[in-house]
Amino acid sequence: QVTLVESGGGRVQAGGSLRLSCAVSGLSFISDYMGWFRQAPGKEREFVASIHWTSGAFYADSVKGRFTVSRDNAKNTMYLLMNSLKPEDTAVYYCNKVPAVPDYWGQGTQVTVSS
Repeated sequence: QVTLVESGGGRVQAGGSLRLSCAVSGLSFISDYMGWFRQAPGKEREFVASIHWTSGAFYADSVKGRFTVSRDNAKNTMYLLMNSLKPEDTAVYYCNKVPAVPDYWGQGTQVTVSS
């Protein structure tokens, strides 16, 4: 059974930072292409960042230069370090494989950035 559990969200002021974690079980984590996604109120879920152990990291233009995705294969955990947060980053953040597998969506973690 595959489970993806996101954590680390919270409320911060604009310009602040947060680090999200995604604990993965049931996948061959080391070989899988993993990603972060987010969904803001009233909007579609969108891609944020992805990482693969051979091809590296890729970011949406809206977060490039501010967010950093990383992974710890020994801990089966993926991270998203978010710096210089903006109010438009407010959303529920999810992790999943890339491309996303519908059955793998977890509860997500809420990030709220106040101006």
